[in-house]
Amino acid sequence: MDNSLNGRKALVTGGASGIGAACARALAARGAKVVVADVDASGAAALADELGGTAWTVDLLDTDALGTLSLDCDILVNNAGIQKVAPIEEFNPADFRRIMALMVEVPFLLIRAALPHMYANGFGRIINISSVHGLRASAYKSAYVSAKHGLEGLSKVTALEGGEHGVTSNCINPGYVRTPLVERQIADQARVHGIPEAEVLAKVMLTEAAIKRLVEPAEVGSLAAWMASDDAGMVTGASYTMDGGWSAK
Repeated sequence: MDNSLNGRKALVTGGASGIGAACARALAARGAKVVVADVDASGAAALADELGGTAWTVDLLDTDALGTLSLDCDILVNNAGIQKVAPIEEFNPADFRRIMALMVEVPFLLIRAALPHMYANGFGRIINISSVHGLRASAYKSAYVSAKHGLEGLSKVTALEGGEHGVTSNCINPGYVRTPLVERQIADQARVHGIPEAEVLAKVMLTEAAIKRLVEPAEVGSLAAWMASDDAGMVTGASYTMDGGWSAK
């Protein structure tokens, strides 16, 4: 049994489902005590019970409340995210601001809240769930692509500031992952591309990848658990692609 994270406390945002839940399970399996943070109270509680962790029901878009937050976690996984697919000229500015807040401002506020504890202990792992869209652009995703590019920059600055304190900061950059977030995109992708929903995977989501399948959440969770370990102590400021070769082009 791998108990490499025994004694570590992890916080996973958007932890009740999808990639967040996979990360929470992978960290708990290696001995970490996991806080599952999600707006979905019942989902967070159910997973926390399964893992022997705790649930934090939180609306992360209430950013004012995060400004005075103090976190005592050793591992922070910034995973919470939303998506909106539309041409720029039709993109609702309120949706753009909401995506930027949740996926750039919130990670900044949580990192800010966690660093004092990490610095004091000489250990910390910031794991930012980015995307291939943090490295490559796609049409109709102006807010999501902008937010993920912003998260990449935040992660690198955190790496530079945290290095002397034993804190690493990295991004995981998956392609399309088999999650509810991706499933909810299918109708929007079909609409903007003018194709049937049944053709979205083959004609939109997987066209750029050499490996023609969705990423499984557990694959992302496995990489996150390694990044949290002592074995990854010299890995910082990096962006690890898990995109089936999409970014190789």
